[in-house]
Order: sequence, then C-alpha cells, then structure tokens
Amino acid sequence: MNATPPIKVVLADDERLVRSGFKVLLDLEDDITVVGEATNGAEAVELARATRPDVVLMDIRMPRLDGIRATAQIAAAAGMERVKVLILTTYDTDENVFDALQAGASGFLLKDAGPAELLHAIRVIAAGDALLAPRITRRLIGQFTAQRRAAKSAEDRLAVLTDREREVLALVGQGMSNDEIGAALFLSPATARTHVSRAMVKLGARDRAQLVVIAYQTGLTGFTS
Repeated sequence: MNATPPIKVVLADDERLVRSGFKVLLDLEDDITVVGEATNGAEAVELARATRPDVVLMDIRMPRLDGIRATAQIAAAAGMERVKVLILTTYDTDENVFDALQAGASGFLLKDAGPAELLHAIRVIAAGDALLAPRITRRLIGQFTAQRRAAKSAEDRLAVLTDREREVLALVGQGMSNDEIGAALFLSPATARTHVSRAMVKLGARDRAQLVVIAYQTGLTGFTS
C-alpha cells in the first residue's frame, strides 16, 4: 500500500484555547498531523525551521514577533521554500491581507470560518494552491487595485502571456484549483499547472496568491475598481 504522508501543520497563536481547538479538530483527520505549537511569531519561525511543516497556521497579532513579520522570515529562509503559511485572523482589513500576501503567505482565512472550510484551506495550501476567504477577496483586492495603480497598463503587463495563459490567469483570480481550471478549459490538471507556472514566471509572481492580485489588478476577473 502506497500511503501519502500526512500534511504536517504548525499552529501559531498566542491564545491557548484557540490552539487547543484547532489541534482537536486537526487530530481527527487521518491526512493531517500537528507537529508543533507556537505562542508567538518568533517561536513559529523556529518551529518551521526545526520541523519543516507543509503548512503554518499563523495568527497575525502575537507578541514578540507578529504573524506578518514571521511569515516574511519563513518565506525568505533558505530551505523553507516548501513551507506554506495560512494566515488566520479575526481582522479582515485591507492592510492585513496585502501585508500578508506581500510577506509570502499563500492564503488568508478568518477565524470564524467553519471546520470544513479550515480543513479545505489546509489541504488547498498544502497542495500548492492559493486561498483567500471568499467573502473578502473581491472587496479587498478591488480596493487595493484602486489605491495602488500598477506602473504599467493592464495590456502592457499581460502582453507576455499567451491567450491560453490569460484564460488560466483569469480562473486563478477566481480562486480555482488546477483541477477546476482543467475542467473549465478541457485541459488535464498537469497542463493547467504548467500554464499557471509559466504565467507566474512571466509575470514575476512568487506564488498563486500574487497571481490572484494581478488578475484583479488587470481586470481579468471581470471586476475592475
């Protein structure tokens, strides 16, 4: 039997009750295992170095080192390129979302999300996709686009992409996974992943989360500010 290793998760939150609740939920899942708990950002960085988890569930407001600065340290550290950060917070302000994305987070989810939504988010992030809480993505990225105009026009930025890559980028902006993109465009998931990877390279995006922002900024999602 060729079993897939469980998704390794580090919990980083200064509230013990919150960490305990997450741990109880995650321990019930056969494909997820909690490998460490951190009470502040500095501990989260050290645990990430020591355990090399697949996903760090990161609170934003913590003592010593906040979650955004901790995310930036993890994203910049050599040897931790495969460690993904999922930001969990009660705050859904524009600044927090985009500071987290710019720091290297792969996803953003509010703490009042249901158990199924949290488990889905962990699996999506671990698989290499980006995830933003659906109810805040459109509003926040739209506001961000209005406040920070790109130096180049949308056509200039997208000129490096093929028509197919533009189609794929638009679907990434809608939060679709590679499987969903493949189904929508009648492509295999592997081909969809190839198009996503090429778009990332051509646009200089660090990850799928940044592709989501670019899709909104250039109007490919059908929403312009």
